[in-house]
Amino acid sequence: MLKNFRNEISVELISILNFWENNTVDTIQGGFYGKIDHSGKIYPEAGKGGVLNSRILWAFSAAAGFDELPDEKRVRYKKLAERAFEYLKTYFIDSEFGGVYWSVTSSGKPLSTRKQIYGLSFAIYGLSEYYKISSDITALEEAQKLYELIEKYSFDAEYGGYLEAFSKEWNLMDDHRLSNKDRNHPKSMNTHLHIIEAYSNLYSVWPDILLKEKISALLDIFETLILNTESGHLNLFFDKNWKIQSNVISFGHDIEASWLLLESAEIIKDEFRVEKWKTLSLKMAEATLEGFNLDGSLNHEKDRQTGHLDTHREWWVSAEAMVGFLNAFAISGTKKYLPLVGQIWEFTKENLIDRENGEWVWGVYPPYASERNYRVMTKEDKVGFWKCPYHNTRACIEILKRYK
Repeated sequence: MLKNFRNEISVELISILNFWENNTVDTIQGGFYGKIDHSGKIYPEAGKGGVLNSRILWAFSAAAGFDELPDEKRVRYKKLAERAFEYLKTYFIDSEFGGVYWSVTSSGKPLSTRKQIYGLSFAIYGLSEYYKISSDITALEEAQKLYELIEKYSFDAEYGGYLEAFSKEWNLMDDHRLSNKDRNHPKSMNTHLHIIEAYSNLYSVWPDILLKEKISALLDIFETLILNTESGHLNLFFDKNWKIQSNVISFGHDIEASWLLLESAEIIKDEFRVEKWKTLSLKMAEATLEGFNLDGSLNHEKDRQTGHLDTHREWWVSAEAMVGFLNAFAISGTKKYLPLVGQIWEFTKENLIDRENGEWVWGVYPPYASERNYRVMTKEDKVGFWKCPYHNTRACIEILKRYK
């Protein structure tokens, strides 16, 4: 069974990358399309998001550097990573004030010029991964510049942590949100998670002592301010001095952070924090089980105050959950986690992988009482500002690295 699972993940990794290679390259206006809907319709005039471009850069860079893939595919993936890098460098990076635009038009002109720290973080993540496969010093230098800008403008010297959003000229904005679905608060778990993810990847190619100190400080912020160490759940939104502003639990972020934060401690080789985060990681994995269903799916969110449960299932949650529970098995040896990975994969194959149009659907709603099958969220994009190859590509690579 283990062999079959590994083989299936290997096939799926190539299938995901093939979709993005064959369907998303914008041969007319450059870079990659900004939107493809659920049915596969391309919107060539749709704006292009900086986060999507950076995640494409990361995904093809990681695939090009993954030695289990055939050499001929790795060569093609490296060329696609180079395409994403050149587009990011040419169109998204603000040559006047520095930083990364939130979005550009389909032809590459600035659209939303706000400097969202979440967006800069993903650019660092992609650039540092690209540097691993290219040794292109420009990629490393651009990542370092973005890191310095985050520290210059976003770091909160008074209360610690990082502020969310700035104008083109780096003035702090009142609207902090990543999207209109988010709460409007100056600090968030989500942005801090992806800052530490980006900083850790940058450290892996540039082991700077001050960068290490920043990663260590972020780990401590997660332990003392963001994570509820009693429940194992992450708090999501905060005011400037870290007063909690939300009662919602995000099961996907709990399980994603459970392995990413441990990985950050491992990358900086801080044995004290590694051991601490092994314990906390298991606490978070256990907390995630609150949202786990017997069919291998994870509910989306829960409001702790009202008890309301958001029961739709999203693609990225399943991807991160497989890695998170595999990580929990690896650090604990507790056998109960391994079957969970298999259950999530079976749910993913049956409900999330789009056998007709390729890639994974955004998500599904649970069946009505009189039905057996989940209902696909057909109004959500297959490719879009937030729908990307990052979560499921990374999940496949992480599983193959961990499952030998």
